[in-house]
This record gives sequence, C-alpha cells and structure tokens, in this order.
Amino acid sequence: MGLEHRIKAALRFALAVSIVEYPYAWIAVEFEQIITSSPTVMENFQLWGAIIMTTIGVFSLWSVRKPSTITVKLQQSGFRRGLILSLLNPQAIPFWIALTAYLKYQGWIDISTGWRLHSYILGTSVGAMALLTLLALMAHKVASSFRDNRLIRMIPGIVLLFLGVIGFARYLFF
Repeated sequence: MGLEHRIKAALRFALAVSIVEYPYAWIAVEFEQIITSSPTVMENFQLWGAIIMTTIGVFSLWSVRKPSTITVKLQQSGFRRGLILSLLNPQAIPFWIALTAYLKYQGWIDISTGWRLHSYILGTSVGAMALLTLLALMAHKVASSFRDNRLIRMIPGIVLLFLGVIGFARYLFF
C-alpha cells in the first residue's frame, strides 16, 4: 500500500496489525510454559502455519491475476486487510513465545506483575505499529520502480506459498 502511495490505507493496515498483535503476544506470554513444554501443540502450530501460509499465498497469486470484488475491497481497505491477515497468521504466537522465553532466560525482562506484563505486551503492539508505519512512509520513495509491475505484486504470494511448502515439509519430514 505504501508502494501504491496509499499511505492512509497503509497506516490503517499497521493499526489493525498492531491491535491483533496485543492479544497474540498476550496468549504467547500467558501460555509460554504450557506451549513450550508440549511437543504436540508445537507440531500443530507448524501445520496450521503451513496451511495458512499456503492458503494466503495461493489466494494472493490468484488475486493478482483475477481480482474478485472481495479482493478489491480488501485491497482498498487497509484496516480490514490488516485485521484479516493478522488474525489468519498465528506465527506471531510462536515468535513471541520464543522471544519471551529467550528474554526471560537472559534476565532482560521481568513480567512477574500485571503492570510489567502488560507494559511488555503493549510494547509489542507499539513496536509493530512503529515498524509498519516506517515501512509505509519509506515505501513511497521506491514506488516508481515497482509501480505496475505484475511480477513485483506476485512476490508476496510466492514467498507465502514457499513458506507454506517449507512448513509442510518440516511438519511431515522433520
């Protein structure tokens, strides 16, 4: 969206992602011990992640070729797009589980009180918003190089499809 000079839509996308980041980070932190100690749960995260990445990748590639009315609405609404993509991407949970476990192990964070826990989780949302805002604002600088390039629009779908295939391979063979 930033590449398309749709800064307001990109900022709404960033806001939606940030809103979803909070409960996902909270789930990860609250259930870190349970989740990291259960191999069955972790294996299912891998499978769901693979299914979702592959589905989004196929949908993304398909929408580049034949945009439907739903695709057009999602493309126009940064907030709806960010909300749907964030809700369908549970990869944030294992990321925050791993990062939280590492930071706790190193003694760099203490989330033993409610205030500290929610400060940490709020920081994840604010950080996501800041990063995505920076990307949206900087993307317009290179927009002229990428505008109307069908291959460039296909890259996110190809990457998601590739990640989905890797997820399936890891789930099935490792």
